[in-house]
Amino acid sequence: MSIVLPHLHRWLSILLTLMLWVIPGLALGGCNPTELKTEAAQVSQLVLHTISDPKTFNYALKSEFPNIFPFTFEGLTYVNDFTGKIEPALAESWESFDNNQRYVFTLREGLKWSDGAPLTADDVVFTYNDIVFNPEIATDQKDVLKIGTSGTFPKIRTLDARRVEFTLPEPFAPFLRITSGPQDGIVILPKHILRESVITKDANGNPKFASMWGTDANPQEIVVNGAYRVASYVPSQRVVLERNPYYWRKDAQGNPQPYIQRIVWQIVESQETALLQFRSGGLDLTEGWGSMPVEHFGLLKREEKRGNFKLYTAEARPGTIFLSFNLNKGRRNGRPLVDPIKSRWFTSVEFRQAIAYALDRQSMINNTLRGLGELQNSPISVQSPYYISQQEGLKVYDYNLEQSKELLTKAGFKFNDRGQLLDADGNRVRFTLLTNAENKTRVALGAQIKQNLSQIGIQVDFNPIAFNTLVDKLSNTLDWDSYLLGFTGGVEPHDGANVWLPDGGLHAFNQKPQQGQVPIEGREVYDWEAQIGRLYVEGAKTVDEAKRKAIYAETQRITQEYLPMIYLVNSLSMSAVRDRIQNVKYNALGGVVWNIYELKVSD
Repeated sequence: MSIVLPHLHRWLSILLTLMLWVIPGLALGGCNPTELKTEAAQVSQLVLHTISDPKTFNYALKSEFPNIFPFTFEGLTYVNDFTGKIEPALAESWESFDNNQRYVFTLREGLKWSDGAPLTADDVVFTYNDIVFNPEIATDQKDVLKIGTSGTFPKIRTLDARRVEFTLPEPFAPFLRITSGPQDGIVILPKHILRESVITKDANGNPKFASMWGTDANPQEIVVNGAYRVASYVPSQRVVLERNPYYWRKDAQGNPQPYIQRIVWQIVESQETALLQFRSGGLDLTEGWGSMPVEHFGLLKREEKRGNFKLYTAEARPGTIFLSFNLNKGRRNGRPLVDPIKSRWFTSVEFRQAIAYALDRQSMINNTLRGLGELQNSPISVQSPYYISQQEGLKVYDYNLEQSKELLTKAGFKFNDRGQLLDADGNRVRFTLLTNAENKTRVALGAQIKQNLSQIGIQVDFNPIAFNTLVDKLSNTLDWDSYLLGFTGGVEPHDGANVWLPDGGLHAFNQKPQQGQVPIEGREVYDWEAQIGRLYVEGAKTVDEAKRKAIYAETQRITQEYLPMIYLVNSLSMSAVRDRIQNVKYNALGGVVWNIYELKVSD
């Protein structure tokens, strides 16, 4: 939901280009730490953990973060999370012409796929033309490369085996960042492996590509260009990645990178088990992307020296956590997606604003986040130069029950003699709030939201459910009232285009049916919603930085006025890392593993 998370994966890809703001755990039954240590004696390895099984090993079909793709695939360029600069990756250089509407990339000499086959300009053209731009393939990458009001894709062609040319219909400021791989945009995929699946149809007339490299795939058949390739996968236990022998990076002395030979990615849903296994030495870090639960901070800080690890902290993590209501007025198979009574509440701006005023966000920081967090009032991360503050015109909703009740009364709601909130027709205001049960922080926040809203007479039926079930509701069935989740973020606002364009794949609050799904009749796009979409298109084609900032400032003002998402709080970026892990360059944007190719293990 999607969805981030300067980076597209920090939104997307969320997640919905959704980011899991959790520290997933290590299953006690999934791996024996002694066994891991024995194996580690044979090869250098890094043991991580994640919340749930991967949904796919096909990058184009990804729908969750964290995922393995920052380890297995690269794009033409690369964003250095430490400096924020765009650097060469598969392309050793590029030039721009015609007012930045034509780009020529030159690939590195001798690039190879993990099966030893040459990686050439034909792979680049295939990735963009046959997969990303293919109308028969549902991939979130489409949204970030639809240029202008017409949503036109760039034209791309090979000049020779190492050079590829992109021609853009108009200037497009985020273009280079979008070419920068799994953390920020589009990776390059192997034509010699995937082309047949793109041109061959299944029994339903869809490209077989949609079933390529599922979680049941033979790891030996998954061909990649990143630092690591998939060695094995045991469902509900672990994914093991091994060093790609054909990876292109070398250090200044000519030594091949990455230095660490193997990554073991444990799969579990328990944060407590993850903490236990880290403290006992079974894990090398608490969270690779800097989202360690705040409740672990105090204990780990006391154990830092004795436990032979270092606790890294930084500013508030990029991204958001928010409450959102289903604003979709559409019908599927003749039935409304949302109960019409509830829909009248949810689509009322005064109702959503009243909810915002009724949420005690400072108490969320003090209690749930134990003081280790900050208020979040915008869809754009505070690290971004496009973020605006309250002093710059951003509307904020400080805790104010009287203001909340006043807005509800203005909108036609009333209170009965028991303090329960009723609508104008006498219906009790009651709705279901969903979140992912694996995330203890969100579960705690959801419990506080339930308690806060009871103060204005609303009954919230809080229902934490499995993450995969929640994603299915948000992106497929669309049968939900409200949810509490998070998107990752970064410095480039356009990374969130698939969230804010009305037809975007992560536009969950008023979702258009995705490719291959049952149609929706009667879906309406609100005027303010369409305006945000137009501003995102305008912001992408505007090269002048002052004008871009003004455009994205206006998007923030609109989102805070109409509240399709009610932003809550952000924890600080935190992670604990074993002392034996070297070359860590920790920061809020990339966490620990953004420079995985440079990390070393010393035993």
